[in-house]
Amino acid sequence: MSEDKDREQYGVLLYYNYAEIPDLNHLLTFYHSNCSSLNLRGRVRLSTHGVNVTVGGNLSSLESHIEALKAYNSLFHRTDFKLGTCHHPLNDKVAQECGFTSLSIRIVDELVTLSSQPLLKAPDISNAGRHLSALDFHSSLHNANNENPENGLVLLDARNMYETRIGKFHVPNVETLDPQVRQYSDLSSWIDDNGDRLKGKNIFMYCTGGIRCEMASAYIKSKGAGFENVFQLFGGIQRYLEQFPDGGFFKGKNFVFDHRISVGSSDANVMGTCLMCQCSFDDYTSRCRCTYCRMLVLVCRSCESESTVYVCELCQKQGKAESAQLIEIGESKTSLSGAEFNNFCSDLPRVPRGDDPRTSRKLRILCLHGFRQNASSFKGRTASLAKKLKKITEFVFVDAPHELPFIYQTPMFESNENCASSSLPSSPPPPLANCKKKFAWFVAPNFDGSSGVDWKVANGPFDPLQYQQQTAGYDVSLSHLKNIFSREGPFDGILGFSQGAAMAALISALQEELKGEMDFKFVVLCSGFALRMKAMECGPIKCPSLHIFGNEHGKDRQIANQTSKELASLYDGDCSAIVEHDNGHIIPTRSPCIDEIKDFLNGFL
Repeated sequence: MSEDKDREQYGVLLYYNYAEIPDLNHLLTFYHSNCSSLNLRGRVRLSTHGVNVTVGGNLSSLESHIEALKAYNSLFHRTDFKLGTCHHPLNDKVAQECGFTSLSIRIVDELVTLSSQPLLKAPDISNAGRHLSALDFHSSLHNANNENPENGLVLLDARNMYETRIGKFHVPNVETLDPQVRQYSDLSSWIDDNGDRLKGKNIFMYCTGGIRCEMASAYIKSKGAGFENVFQLFGGIQRYLEQFPDGGFFKGKNFVFDHRISVGSSDANVMGTCLMCQCSFDDYTSRCRCTYCRMLVLVCRSCESESTVYVCELCQKQGKAESAQLIEIGESKTSLSGAEFNNFCSDLPRVPRGDDPRTSRKLRILCLHGFRQNASSFKGRTASLAKKLKKITEFVFVDAPHELPFIYQTPMFESNENCASSSLPSSPPPPLANCKKKFAWFVAPNFDGSSGVDWKVANGPFDPLQYQQQTAGYDVSLSHLKNIFSREGPFDGILGFSQGAAMAALISALQEELKGEMDFKFVVLCSGFALRMKAMECGPIKCPSLHIFGNEHGKDRQIANQTSKELASLYDGDCSAIVEHDNGHIIPTRSPCIDEIKDFLNGFL
């Protein structure tokens, strides 16, 4: 009875494996079937280069999952499965945020994203640093501690700042390099900027479970001479703490990406401090985040408040919310205590721009409507999308600069099986008072620029290829958007629909030239197409992009599937993603499309 009870304990399983996956779709089907049947919850990420998995469930189910994997393919025989017992998720909010209330299985381009911008050459994972067991890693640090401080060994923490705030390795006579990055994708830039601190050294790297060190160590070694001696802790901090229950050289707690949040040794000291009052504190269960960049921050129970503006150390260093941290007294400035900071922030004026603490916690996305639409109509068409993304985005809608005349289609002769051909009586257009102005980003070369002062009869029936003739007016639209960026920015990204996507694509192709005037991180191109302009012919576009369009069996009569595919092909494949759907000329908001859209956007938070 006791043994059966033990086997029904709850547990968490972490593992990764870099290996060539011969049939990714077959593996996807296996994971869906196996994890669902075993009632596992968590995150599964699959790519042609391997797998990265964190799941929770009954221990017996997790053990069955491991055995099924080994039977499925021999590549899992060498996988380091990290299985630990723990309590069921008690905090529903945290469990949901960590992905432990549902099962998420995704096919991704990268198991971990080393850089948010395309690298000139992706690191070869087969050239990763040499694996050291927990015992060998500890022994090397112990020997270095007993030697001359100038021993040429450095410890490199490959984790994010909020992780290192509650625990890290500390070895006397050994320098520990903490890059203090918000997210892993910032690490490559730190390595580029700090090569002189690494070159010629024996570089010992560590992270939570090992996967981040695989890619980062390969990136360091790719730099050539002077960067050959790179070693990584096999199994990460988790395996080290299993080998050294008292913590060894690791002080504090190990941050983990599941509902446990952190795992400590038997002698885990409190390493962190409260952001507000600076008292010792290392509990992230409240999941407080920086108002500006959304990074986790440590805030003790006494200082925690839903109405408080939290500004992380990195945002403080970058000068964000300086007025919220300092109060001027005469010619001097005095730091505020935690209580004073709370009171002062509550009295700050609200500004209607990206500096607004209410909105800067989300991605600000400029939305460009399609041909013969306007900001109001596009806002209505994307209401469902905005609702499902409301926790991570703020949409800003603007009108295009080219006002279009009103047109209407005269009734055509129709026939059907039940009645003879007949002519429908002509009906007058609706009164102008009931109509809102329509705009465009591009117009026909012979467009005279007149506004919709009256109704005009369309020249003929709807032409699905009309967008190919609308190529003029780019300079006016570009100037218009520069003014919007200056007046209403900053923006994290641009979302364009149909003709708006064509405009956004041109801007992304000119991103380098537009620096300082129009700065953004990504584009989302929905039912997009590429205009035949020189800017679109200058090699792969390096701007991160998400392309959303109907598949070959879809019902988009305006923009063909192949047309949107051709636009997507102009972008660097390493920083672009595609979502195909089986609907018409719309932006889909149902699963799995909305989940893929969220995955892309979450990469920029």
